[in-house]
Amino acid sequence: MKEYTTDLLRNVALVGHQGAGKTSLAESLLFNTGAITRMGKIEEGNTVADYDQDERDRTLSIFTALVPVEYKNHKINVLDAPGFVDFQGEAKNAVCVSDAAVVLVDSVAGPEVGTELAFSYAEEVSVPIMVVINKMDRENANFHSALNAMRERFPDYRFVPVVLPIGSQADFAGVVDLLEKKALMGAGEDTADIPADMVDDVEAAHLELMESAAESDDALMEKYFDTETLTGEEIRQGIVASVQDSDSRVVPVFATSSTHSVGIFPLLDALLAYVPTPDQRRVEVASPDGGTGVLEPPQTDDGPTVAYVFHSHTDKYGTLTYFRLFSGSLKTNDSLQNLNAGEEERLGNLMTVRGETQLPLDVLHAGDIGVAAKLRATHTGHTLTAKYDQYVIAPLFSMPIYAVALHPRTQSDSAKMGEVLTNLTNGDPTLRWRQDAVTKQAILEGMGGTHINIAISRAERLGVGLDTSIPKVPYQETITKSATAVYRHKKQTGGAGQFAEVHLRVEPLDMETAEEEFEFASEVFGGSISQSFIGSTEKGVRQVLDGGVMAGYPVRYVKAVVYDGKMHPVDSKDIAFQIAGRGAFREAFQAANPVLLEPIMHVEVVVPEENMGDVMGDMNSRRGRVLGMETEAGRSVVTVEVPLAEIQRYSNDLRSMTAGRGVYTMDFLRYERVPAHIQQEIIAQAQKEKEEEA
Repeated sequence: MKEYTTDLLRNVALVGHQGAGKTSLAESLLFNTGAITRMGKIEEGNTVADYDQDERDRTLSIFTALVPVEYKNHKINVLDAPGFVDFQGEAKNAVCVSDAAVVLVDSVAGPEVGTELAFSYAEEVSVPIMVVINKMDRENANFHSALNAMRERFPDYRFVPVVLPIGSQADFAGVVDLLEKKALMGAGEDTADIPADMVDDVEAAHLELMESAAESDDALMEKYFDTETLTGEEIRQGIVASVQDSDSRVVPVFATSSTHSVGIFPLLDALLAYVPTPDQRRVEVASPDGGTGVLEPPQTDDGPTVAYVFHSHTDKYGTLTYFRLFSGSLKTNDSLQNLNAGEEERLGNLMTVRGETQLPLDVLHAGDIGVAAKLRATHTGHTLTAKYDQYVIAPLFSMPIYAVALHPRTQSDSAKMGEVLTNLTNGDPTLRWRQDAVTKQAILEGMGGTHINIAISRAERLGVGLDTSIPKVPYQETITKSATAVYRHKKQTGGAGQFAEVHLRVEPLDMETAEEEFEFASEVFGGSISQSFIGSTEKGVRQVLDGGVMAGYPVRYVKAVVYDGKMHPVDSKDIAFQIAGRGAFREAFQAANPVLLEPIMHVEVVVPEENMGDVMGDMNSRRGRVLGMETEAGRSVVTVEVPLAEIQRYSNDLRSMTAGRGVYTMDFLRYERVPAHIQQEIIAQAQKEKEEEA
């Protein structure tokens, strides 16, 4: 691929709800600019952007694909981001490294939850938004209905059509360019007269476009008041200024059929005109010492070298690392510092890619998107800089909300599991794995069932077979009152025996104020137990903590106090006092009204207003406490505190309840007592499992 300087680059992310046609639009852009000679189809598994085997098998975009499009001596780096909510980490990162978010909206369905997520990502990083009402060839397609729905759903934005569709459904034949007031048929290269029945609509839409342009600049506004008109170029300049000004919240709207290549060239021209050049991006950075700063525009090749890794793709051949070069320039074999990992990386093979096709590069200019192979320590979310350019870009990732317990199928799978899972999670920070110290299970966490299933599938292709189950809840055991116990251990054999007697008291600790989750103290005076045996007693007590007393869960928020005891001058030994300490602690614990504690999660559920009642009723059935409700623009936010045990599969249930339109976030809040009747069931189940293991 030829070399493109910063002024000839544009970076855009195609985002929106699943099924809005993002991958098909990327395919159409490539086809109409001559990069490919035949358009692939999603259902046939032969599109450029969906090249991964999992994507082809599921006819679903899973990863962000880089699809550079060359048009009018410019390179448009198109990032085709997944729309399925489980892969929102990929979409958010794609917007983070783009200079505009192109939000696709289905002409029939209108705005959906993926549309709202796309707008929120763009707002978070302050990039311009463009809307494409796609699939205008569909049965029941209606441009104006979809546009009005967008205005209703996002009342803070001003949606301004730049084109109007000529016909719709099977008759969708082209678009009218409202700046020039001319009809562009098919893909947009052929001009024609505006249909007679559209003349009035075109005049009204042209006037709206002119007014929006005039409001962007005092000089244009003054001319508009004086002459009541603006030239096409003045309108273009005004709209460009409005779109690129994040405070104006003006959103240009286009109409396309990606599968039939209608309205493609007007969109391409708009990408060149409306998307800011990448050197205009204001980038917030941090320094290793904790300070913050900004890479102020314009960024140049001569500026500090700062590259952010937004995607990694691992297969059996290795890992490709995708990055946005925010500032500076790079050449093949340049070395950069990874400040996150504290290591130096050499970019031996600098390239771009078009789907899975690798295109070598000699130079990468400021603002471009590049790919490197075989980096050792660099993962998604890391920042690469020149040796003396100590800047770090903070990653934007959502916390996982769905977890499974992993069970390797064979000993070989068990040995390889850690390495493979680490490789997968390094490439996707919304996917995490850990060994749970409480439940002794390997836990894989992600954004939903589909996200996890695909990770398991990829692990299997990388040589590790894994089965899954619902994770055990990490309960804790504690007490609610003080109690004492006396435990004597006496063992007589043919030789020296064992003897120890421990008098022990347990007391509850306040969960809110306790500095430690367990405390041990001695009130022994007068030498009834020597200091060394008090240490042995503590060792014995601590041996009980992880395995628990009631149901095998760890003991927390308890203080144990040895206040008396007895020892034998010959038979008392370290092991005897360990045994006595364990026994005394268990007996005192059982007498102190023990209870189980369960993790409570703070959950925010965002659903269509009509589903709010269903969500609240469902949360009540899960022992949830509703803290608040807010409704705005047809969406309701329900804030709830709910036990983890009741919400482990909530993503599946919410998707079913809201037809896929609901989303939620979940964070750990605190531990609380388990209700008595549920506690009895948990203890009974734990005893049953213990008996089965025996």
